[in-house]
Amino acid sequence: MNDVVKFLEANPVQYLATVGRDGKAKCRPFMFSFERDGKLWFNTGNMKDVYKDMQENPNVEVCIASPEYAWIRISGRAVFVDDKAVKAAALENPIVKGNYKTPDNPVFEVFYLADAKAVIADFSGNPPREYAL
Repeated sequence: MNDVVKFLEANPVQYLATVGRDGKAKCRPFMFSFERDGKLWFNTGNMKDVYKDMQENPNVEVCIASPEYAWIRISGRAVFVDDKAVKAAALENPIVKGNYKTPDNPVFEVFYLADAKAVIADFSGNPPREYAL
């Protein structure tokens, strides 16, 4: 888990892929919030298409590449939780705070990836490192 979290923190802009409500692939920039209790947490607003897509099909994949030509792919199922403590922790990020202001904001949603699996790879020729999270 530590290698996965370090990679996410070192590369703050990730890309989240979903299956859109139209049945087509959708990919958009996203940000990792933090790891807590062995779960990778993210956030979004419930007025966004990405939230609506994940409500219909919670299977997602996150992909990030580093400047050193390494990459990580994390797949899992988005599980939304109404947890004020998690929301408060997510608001420690100034970008998130600027968007949602308080944990009580009715559009502010947090989710973690359940049954997550991660693969870190690069062009070195070494085998990819796999993680069950």
